[in-house]
Amino acid sequence: MADSSFLFDKSGAVCTIAFNRPDKRNCLDEAIVLEFEKLVHRVRDDRDIRAMIVTGSGSAFCAGADLSAFKSAKDTAERRRIAKEQGSRLPRLIGRVFDAISNMDAVSIGAINGHAVGGGWSFALAFDFAIAVAGAEFWVPEVELGMPFRGYPAEVISARLGPWMAKEAIILCRRFTAEELLAARVINRIVPDGELMGAARELADKVLRMPAEAVAASKRGINSVFFGPRPF
Repeated sequence: MADSSFLFDKSGAVCTIAFNRPDKRNCLDEAIVLEFEKLVHRVRDDRDIRAMIVTGSGSAFCAGADLSAFKSAKDTAERRRIAKEQGSRLPRLIGRVFDAISNMDAVSIGAINGHAVGGGWSFALAFDFAIAVAGAEFWVPEVELGMPFRGYPAEVISARLGPWMAKEAIILCRRFTAEELLAARVINRIVPDGELMGAARELADKVLRMPAEAVAASKRGINSVFFGPRPF
C-alpha cells in the first residue's frame, strides 16, 4: 500500500498488521487512526481471516498521540487550544477502532514489541490476547506535560487497570513494566524479543484449531461481561 503508515500481510487465515513509522516511534494522528480503522474493518469483513496479529515496526509498539505541536507551543493559550483539539476527536477515533477490534469475530493478538504509550497503550488493551517483549514499558505522559489525558483512551486504561493503578498511570505518569502488567493480569505472556512474532503466530495457530463459530460467540460473551461496546 503506497504511502501507508502500516504493513499488512495475510497468510491463510492469519493476518498481521504492523504500525510502520519507526522513525516516529509509530506515533498517532487522526489520519493514522483512520487508516488503522480501515484495516481493522478489512479484517472484520474478510470471513477467511480468523486471527489478527498487531505489532509495531522498530523499537516501539506505538508512542501514542503525536505531541510535538503541544511541546513546541509558545504560550498557554496555544497549548490549551491544542489540548482541546487532541482531547476530543482523536480519543473518539481511538474508541471506534477499539470497538471494531472488540466486536469482530476474528481473534486479535497484540504482539507488543516495545513501548506502548498513551493511545498506543489503549490499543494494546483492545486485543483479545497480548504478548509483550521483556523490555516493553507502558505509560501515559500527558499530565506531566500539562495536558489532560481523558476520553476513551483514559476510560480503557481505567477499566482494565482499576482506579488505583489507573491513577498511578494517568495522574502520576508512572511507567509500568511488562512484568508488572503480567502480574496484574493485564497481559498474557512475556517473551524474549526474538521470539515475539513466533509466539504470536503459535497462539494464532491454537485459535485456528478451535471451531470458528464457538470462538466468536465466546469472545462476544466475555467482552459483554467486562466492557461491552464501552468500558463504562
